[in-house]
Amino acid sequence: MLKNVLRKIISTFTIIVGLFSTVAIPQYAFAETQYFPVASSRVGPYSAMGTGYYGAQIDYMNYVNMNGGVNGVMLTWQECETEYNAVKTVECYQRLFEKDGQRIVVFDTLGTPGAYAVINRMAKDNVVLAQYGYGRTDGADGRVWPWVFNAASHYWSQIAVKLKFMAQIEGGVANMKGKKIVHLHIDSAYGREPLPAMRKITSDWGMKLVEISIPPPGLEQQSQWLQIRREKPDWVTFWGAGSGMNSTAMTNAARINFPRDRMMYVTFGAAEEDMYPAGDAAKGTYAVANALPGADFPLVKAIKEQVYGAGKGNLADPKRIGSVYWNRGLGAAVMWVEAMRNAQKMHNKVGKAVTGAEFRDGYEALNMTEARLAEIGVKGMVAPFSISCANHEGAGKFAVMQWDGEKFNQITGWEAPMDPAFIRGLVEASAAKFAKENNITPKKC
Repeated sequence: MLKNVLRKIISTFTIIVGLFSTVAIPQYAFAETQYFPVASSRVGPYSAMGTGYYGAQIDYMNYVNMNGGVNGVMLTWQECETEYNAVKTVECYQRLFEKDGQRIVVFDTLGTPGAYAVINRMAKDNVVLAQYGYGRTDGADGRVWPWVFNAASHYWSQIAVKLKFMAQIEGGVANMKGKKIVHLHIDSAYGREPLPAMRKITSDWGMKLVEISIPPPGLEQQSQWLQIRREKPDWVTFWGAGSGMNSTAMTNAARINFPRDRMMYVTFGAAEEDMYPAGDAAKGTYAVANALPGADFPLVKAIKEQVYGAGKGNLADPKRIGSVYWNRGLGAAVMWVEAMRNAQKMHNKVGKAVTGAEFRDGYEALNMTEARLAEIGVKGMVAPFSISCANHEGAGKFAVMQWDGEKFNQITGWEAPMDPAFIRGLVEASAAKFAKENNITPKKC
């Protein structure tokens, strides 16, 4: 009897083993995992930037998993569509907050309105708000906003770099006196975000600043450009979003014969998808970048070869690999993984998932030197930077590019504002004001 029972047990075990040998099991099915949210914007007027940016993030997470994860920890993710809408961003935050019992450690809205909508939840929920070059600028003061990061570089540094570039073209700051500049922007928190720094700098330089807003989604701009024709400005800074809005501005500029080499586009208008629809009207337009385009960076080439070579790429059109929006999403995802790696080391959790608080420590410890960027394979694609307890901005640098009708040409290196300490002073004053109004005791660093 006992022999028959043992024989049945062994037979059953053999069948089970056989089944497992024929069933495809994901390589990380039994591994430690770390969950990341993807609050994407793949539909609507802002789809060009969303498909590129979030596509790269998913491509990089696939690449990391295909190469053993983060010290053996495999990355998982879940996606939710925000349509670049603040209300839907909050809904996605709530929907993505937890998966399989694991909470998110970071959130990336790719939009200032969305960032403002969730920013006050970060400390309570122990989630890093990773504003990759967008969002609330005074979040760069880590003493008031310990869970908010602008890495690398925010809108006040960006507008200061643009004004510095204009001054160089005009022959110096002294020659800016009496010049007129129009800030043409989408009527949202994003479009208005650079104005505190812009108003102060232009006033100090003796310039006249004209602020003109465009209702979203920004496809109707005729009245605004008629006003620009009447104003006859020396320069226009354009703060738009979405390829439709951005290309419409160039075609309208051409219609009134405003020179494109006196227009400077924000990073969210500085992509190939923003230029192509305007055709010849886009030629000569200046734009700034916090992540440069290019498909020859070693990491970009490796993702193309390994991820897309295996048929796991997220982009519908692989030719977009190496474009501005894709490279920017890659830069953001690289920082997630680097922060996670830091957190594992700092908290003696190598080979294990990290908590939100541990991830925050790892993010604040980011030190992206040229040597480290070279090891990762993105040297030259982004500016070197480091984060500290008080300074959550990082590089504070941008590169100026110019569109030649087919591609962007880099015409400056990584440029900082003319007076970085002045911009930092504005950030600290704004953060201190917020802290006082909300009875926040700043963190001691």
